[in-house]
Amino acid sequence: MTDLSHLAVPGTEIALRVTPRASRNALVLTGDGLRAYVTVVPEDGKANAEVVKLLAKALGIAKSRLVLVRGQTARDKVFRVD
Repeated sequence: MTDLSHLAVPGTEIALRVTPRASRNALVLTGDGLRAYVTVVPEDGKANAEVVKLLAKALGIAKSRLVLVRGQTARDKVFRVD
């Protein structure tokens, strides 16, 4: 699991690209930025909920502190730490 605890500052915006229906759940830091791989399908917000869970665990914060700012239905998302 990627340790992102240094980003757990209130007001920080985290941009990432989501790949649904992956073989495993993972957060990967690449040269292009942060990528999230989730096993669930992108319907009814299931993939977004799984991304929030992964991101909160990597940041070491509660899921309720993450707010989806942009990308509700897109693969590119921006989350803000509250």
